[in-house]
Amino acid sequence: MAIRDVFDNFSTDIGIDLGTCNTLVHVKGKGIVLCEPSVVAVERGTKKVVAVGSEAKKMLWKTPGKIIAIRPMRDGVIADFETTEKMIRYFIGKVLPRKWFIKPRMVIGIPTCITEVEKRAVRESAEQAGAREVVLIEESMAAAIDSSISTTSRAPACSALSR
Repeated sequence: MAIRDVFDNFSTDIGIDLGTCNTLVHVKGKGIVLCEPSVVAVERGTKKVVAVGSEAKKMLWKTPGKIIAIRPMRDGVIADFETTEKMIRYFIGKVLPRKWFIKPRMVIGIPTCITEVEKRAVRESAEQAGAREVVLIEESMAAAIDSSISTTSRAPACSALSR
């Protein structure tokens, strides 16, 4: 048994559907454990994170001058790399509250039409957020896989992980 096999036995597998409006996180064996708005509130200038997800969405158009609410995804692709990384890290920390000894493996749904540069940005965001291994799957492929699993799933990109 290789050392990688040992890590695989203790690793958590996560599927992420990074949407322009909402991000869904699926944990293998548990299903969808998180569905939150893809919004991050940061301090203007420093970009220090103030809130993420639902809390940040409440701040959209209502933030004081020193705080801005950002949607780091646009048209299914990363518009703000650094903020997307922070958002992914926050969501992973929320679904895996303990300090991870072994980093999770991630499957991330991506639009079919994105460029290689955009794919690299998604992969690097996930790696910087703490992924041990990142697999990108086109959302159309994830939907096809999902249709053979369940017709009631809310996140095809995440459900591909259940296979």
